[in-house]
Amino acid sequence: MPPVDHLQTIPPAGSPTERRNRLLRVLGVGFGLAVIIGNTIGAGIFRTPGAIAQQLPNPWLFLGVWIVGGLYALLGAVALAELGTMIPRSGGQYVFARYALGEYAGFIVGWSDWISTCGSCAAVSLVIGEFAGALFPALAGKDVSVAATVAIVFAILQWRGIVLGSQVQNVTSLLKTLAFFALIAAAFILGGTTSAAATAPAASVASGSALLVAVIIALQAVIYTYDGWSGVIYFSEEVKDPGRDVPRSLFGGVLLVIGIYLLVNLALLYVLPLSKIAGQDFAAGIAAQVIFGRHGDTIFRSLTILSMLSAINAYHLMATRVLFAMSRDGLFMRQAARVNVGGTPSIALLASAIVAVLFIVFGKTFEKVITVLAFFFVANYALSFVSVFVLRRREPAKDRPYRAWGYPWTTALALIGSVAFLFGAMASDLRSGSRDSIYAVCLLAASYPVFRVLKSLRPESHKSGG
Repeated sequence: MPPVDHLQTIPPAGSPTERRNRLLRVLGVGFGLAVIIGNTIGAGIFRTPGAIAQQLPNPWLFLGVWIVGGLYALLGAVALAELGTMIPRSGGQYVFARYALGEYAGFIVGWSDWISTCGSCAAVSLVIGEFAGALFPALAGKDVSVAATVAIVFAILQWRGIVLGSQVQNVTSLLKTLAFFALIAAAFILGGTTSAAATAPAASVASGSALLVAVIIALQAVIYTYDGWSGVIYFSEEVKDPGRDVPRSLFGGVLLVIGIYLLVNLALLYVLPLSKIAGQDFAAGIAAQVIFGRHGDTIFRSLTILSMLSAINAYHLMATRVLFAMSRDGLFMRQAARVNVGGTPSIALLASAIVAVLFIVFGKTFEKVITVLAFFFVANYALSFVSVFVLRRREPAKDRPYRAWGYPWTTALALIGSVAFLFGAMASDLRSGSRDSIYAVCLLAASYPVFRVLKSLRPESHKSGG
């Protein structure tokens, strides 16, 4: 398959169109780390430990799946670092899939990524609305209004430009990181006054095939919680030195997330017995009550809101870049490829914010859409890993500022892990009686006619490749 030359859709440097539509190359490693932290660490680290402890009521297995999930993210970062430096264009994995595998693959990755990111923004905003109502009685029962307001405020901040948007990301992610380390330190300093964690009887662990199923279910939850580690690749075109800064951001961000997740879970085990963590929707909230007494719930909810703010900013930034890239390539209206003087694709931001607010307002109606689209996120990673193999074979001489360490073995391991995750998710889905994976396959089948229609409607200048 010949490469899709998506660079041809970018006007020549210095032209009036280029000056209006150019993203600004102003980002560095600090932003790369901030957007990975902001995009990855959210409500998942508070929700997931309870589900994992229920599946694996053994401290070593409980911690082991977090390590395995972190290794999967690290192997993925090794592969995506090569693609992000080889094809330094903003837009995330859509860019890689389109360039290596053709326009239809890019269409699937781009649209599923954009819609699910807008949906994630809505879901996180609703958590803020719910927790704000618990902290401030005047806001009780106004979850939707608070959520929509928060989403709109962050969109307005980004409208000013990427410099302000990146500064907001840096500050909110730094505050989140400091807050997590403060909570972890408090757990080890103040949480050891009870011996419940040490004296609680150990629950029995399944064996044989039952244990294998439990490990697979736990790993699925962990991989979902690690999702977001690729955040910097959405901005490769805006990074000042992508050949150096993209790999540093990916590896530094992934290692930071692994460290925080392991420390949080160690802190939970230090404060609470595993049996007390098991089944809890927010195990960290229970731990906070043990550590801080009657102030624990307030502290936990405040920390959660703080964590969510950086996530909302990251979601807006990322969704905007995906839609911008697709519009530039003719897979959405051309106007969404326009960039304002501050370096923000303003129409793409507006469209992303509107979709996020619609998800907030009609949350129950669209919740199923997000659940189905979640099936695609590991599939998108798998296509990116396949892209590494395709491009190594098709374009061996192309400049690669960073070459994937351990290729082909590390990339193959990441790909095998992704495929195993997808089969495990489908099997678990069918076993539970859910039809989400079937809906995802049907959505995939229905997407091709839509792709052909969009392709037939776009201007001649975009009709190449694919």
